[in-house]
Amino acid sequence: MKIFKILAVSAMVLGVTSCVSKKQYDALSGNYKQCIENIGERQREIQDLKGQNSTLTAENNLLKSQHDALKSSLDACLSNTGKSSANIDKLVGEINSSNMYIKQLISSNAKNDSLNLALSNKLKRSLDNVTDDDVQVKVLKGVVMISLSDKMLYKVGDYNVLPAAQEVLGKVAKVINDYDKYSVLIEGNTDNSPLSSANLPRDNWDLSALRGTSVAKVLQSQFGVDPARITAGGRSEYNPKATNMSVSGRSENRRTEIIIMPKLDEFMKLMDIAPKK
Repeated sequence: MKIFKILAVSAMVLGVTSCVSKKQYDALSGNYKQCIENIGERQREIQDLKGQNSTLTAENNLLKSQHDALKSSLDACLSNTGKSSANIDKLVGEINSSNMYIKQLISSNAKNDSLNLALSNKLKRSLDNVTDDDVQVKVLKGVVMISLSDKMLYKVGDYNVLPAAQEVLGKVAKVINDYDKYSVLIEGNTDNSPLSSANLPRDNWDLSALRGTSVAKVLQSQFGVDPARITAGGRSEYNPKATNMSVSGRSENRRTEIIIMPKLDEFMKLMDIAPKK
């Protein structure tokens, strides 16, 4: 409004030019020009301020949008707090249950390892006068394994147990009977030398299986091992311990293994204490 007043005054001044002196006229004319220049500067400032206002308005709208989004996220988090707490409590319960199961497993495994070690030591003491090449005793993956060479047990290509092997099998049977909660697995094994006959044994499968069952029958009939604890069978040439390319390797592969291990129901008990899902 001030600018328009100045213009109005200037117009009036021009209108009365003839009524004033030249000196006054020059002064008024200078003021008029200065006013025109000031008007131009003010208009430029107004345009700059309008541009700045538009930018600030856009920034304000963006910040408001971000604020609304953050508020929505916060409200969602607050509404889910109860559900999250319940899930965390459930997870903690499952972790505690799993930890308890692991402790029970460790305790059971430690007990089994101790029994296996005691069983192994007792067998080794019982068989200390037997040639190591003929009898090997070791604990492997939680079970006790007794490996008996075929030359001590049978004639070549035969499956009937030799009388000389009765002493060794008697000592093994005594330990098996002492540990009456364990199962007994008997496996016959051969080398890969072909065996072909019209009569039994017809091939290495027959030979290995018949040798396993022959040892089982001796343990049952001669030394009173409960047959319900025994599983007997053969693995033919398909479970070698050494290469069949050498004489010594084939000799090592021809063996009968007696494996003493916890009964299946012991493993089922471990399954019963597993944490529920």
